[in-house]
Amino acid sequence: QVELVESGGGSVQSGGSLRLSCVASGATYCMAWFRQAPGKEREFVSSINTEDVKYYEDSVRGRFTISKDNAKNTLFLQMNSLKPEETAIYYCATTRGPTYPCPQMEHNYEYWGQGTQVTVSS
Repeated sequence: QVELVESGGGSVQSGGSLRLSCVASGATYCMAWFRQAPGKEREFVSSINTEDVKYYEDSVRGRFTISKDNAKNTLFLQMNSLKPEETAIYYCATTRGPTYPCPQMEHNYEYWGQGTQVTVSS
């Protein structure tokens, strides 16, 4: 089993920045960030694999940066120029084994954190 714990969420004004962290307690392969707004479906945001190949959902590309610290088994998401519609609970997730390319559908991820709230005000 892999445990994931997200942190770094908070409230910012439109255009502000936040840096999310996700600490993993076990082995990780593809790692990804998803987000879910109230009453909406969970959606893919970004992923990174063991070779540091990254993918971004179109709406965040150029504003968000995914990275990881392998020594600390920690995933990060730097979010810049945040928009109100990006208010959501942000979740990190990991696959059970190596996958290429990293999947973008939530059912392909086996382990999930509890999420961290991001609120972007107009």
